[in-house]
Amino acid sequence: MSLSVTGKTASTLLPICLLIVATVSIQSGASLAKSLFPLVGAEGITTLRLGFGTLILFIIFRPWRMRFAAGSRLPLLIYGLALGSMNYLFYLSLRTLPLGIAVALEFTGPLVVAMFSSRRPIDFLWVVLAITGLWFLLPLGHNMGHIAPFGATCALGAGAFWAVYIIFGQKAGGDLGPGSVAVGSLIAAVIFCPIGVWQTGSALLNLDILPTALAVALLSTALPYSLEIIALPKIPARTFGTLMSLEPAMAAFSGMLFLKV
Repeated sequence: MSLSVTGKTASTLLPICLLIVATVSIQSGASLAKSLFPLVGAEGITTLRLGFGTLILFIIFRPWRMRFAAGSRLPLLIYGLALGSMNYLFYLSLRTLPLGIAVALEFTGPLVVAMFSSRRPIDFLWVVLAITGLWFLLPLGHNMGHIAPFGATCALGAGAFWAVYIIFGQKAGGDLGPGSVAVGSLIAAVIFCPIGVWQTGSALLNLDILPTALAVALLSTALPYSLEIIALPKIPARTFGTLMSLEPAMAAFSGMLFLKV
């Protein structure tokens, strides 16, 4: 009996630990990405992140060996589209919003997933605590005029696609395994990298930004999405959505650490 309980606890704690590491990684990468804004802009950062991130994921997972059942293709396509869209809109929001506020607004997506998939009273308690955290991070009731409407709209849009990412990431990861993150990232890159190349042009060829771009791709895409696609099929969507309440606080901390803002 004790061995069974221990095994069950371990199987629950492992995906939670993976998600915590992913949260730290992705917000550290977002802080570094903001330092590239003056050079390549939001579109360029999206291109560099998705391009290099996809390359790293292909080397790790070698998805060309995967077999795609007919029923898994549509969830995988939606997962890839959501992945790219939330990245693109999030970086657009960072042009006019501080990192902590942008992530707090984006977090509304996972929060909605947690609210609608919660069933037990303890689940709602965690949701209430997450909302309370947002209240302290966002200037609700005062200084709202300092939040740029376009940036806020982009951040909320990124949150909506984040919710789609959670739902279809569970489906894609459950059907195809961890390798689905490489294919999903490729789908996102095929859609959004041409936009970045068109908007940014030759600035993407600047070798001086290559180390930072690789770090952003590793911290914001390759590592966290690999960990998330492993964890998502193993935990309920409500648990994932609630755990993402760490994101706004981690974003604020990363901003202070890397950007001194």
